Amino acid sequence: MESRPNSATHTASAPGAGLTTGTVARRLGVSPTTLRSWDRRYGLGPAAREDGRHRRWTPGDVALLEEMCRLTAAGVPPGEAARTALHAFGPRDGTCRAPVPAQAPRSGGAGGGLPLGTVRQECRGLARAAVRLDAPRVEARLALVVEHLGTTAAWEEVMAPALRAVGRKWATAGERYVEVEHLLSWHVSSALRRVPPVSALAGPPVLLACVPEEQHTLPVEALAAGLGGLGVPLRMFGAAVPAAALDDAVRRTGPAAVVLWSQSRDTADRRLARAIAGRAWGVKGARAGARVLLAGPGWTGGTPNGMLRPRGLRQALRLLGPDQEGRRG
Repeated sequence: MESRPNSATHTASAPGAGLTTGTVARRLGVSPTTLRSWDRRYGLGPAAREDGRHRRWTPGDVALLEEMCRLTAAGVPPGEAARTALHAFGPRDGTCRAPVPAQAPRSGGAGGGLPLGTVRQECRGLARAAVRLDAPRVEARLALVVEHLGTTAAWEEVMAPALRAVGRKWATAGERYVEVEHLLSWHVSSALRRVPPVSALAGPPVLLACVPEEQHTLPVEALAAGLGGLGVPLRMFGAAVPAAALDDAVRRTGPAAVVLWSQSRDTADRRLARAIAGRAWGVKGARAGARVLLAGPGWTGGTPNGMLRPRGLRQALRLLGPDQEGRRG
């Protein structure tokens, strides 16, 4: 279960007059504009104002805002989160009555300023936490969605939409939001690698690799986590694997299948794919080869004969799962 930050930790250094809006914003990872908006829209402003004008936030005020941040990071819409926080705290004494668990319907509301569209509420909460650079909440939200939804749904319905939204925002905002993408990507990768694999079945492994020049590994990491959960033996080689090194790995391991990931058409290498598909091993008369799966949007424009083109994580898992012919060797 996710735990809330101790409000005393955030406010112990506050002077008697309270904290300024800028100080509170920095501590919570939101902008001063957001705090003023929450005050204006939802009544989450400070209980008292210095000289009737300047906002000064007391420990109780800050605790209320922390609860607001906790709820929005869980995906609760801001208006509902504000009502819940105000009801839970009552008097501004910093003591929360009872946090309300977040639900998980789909929603079309805002997600921290990112162009999310219609996504799960968990995705919206993850996006808000990422935009605030709230690493502890990002990590906590990812752990919860993997636990509650499973690896495949967590990737397809929460992680990938959030990552795509950050990428779109970055593309239209210059150098802004690069830090959000880096933080979110790192935590998504960490969450996927923490998925515990089950005992691997007997048989040749599946090789997972990005083609040369391709640096985007997160979709392949999601596939690795999904295969590990099915007990499929695998070898993960990561980003930008040189062609010669990949050919050598195929020769040395004799895999059941090779997954080649390409994010863009600039990196897709069909000549390499054909070379891997044509690689055979074993004694004369009983030679074998690997199935080749071309994964990722870079492989548009047709699939070479004999190769497979999964359209997403679920289809790739079906093609590579333990019930496939030849999977057990």
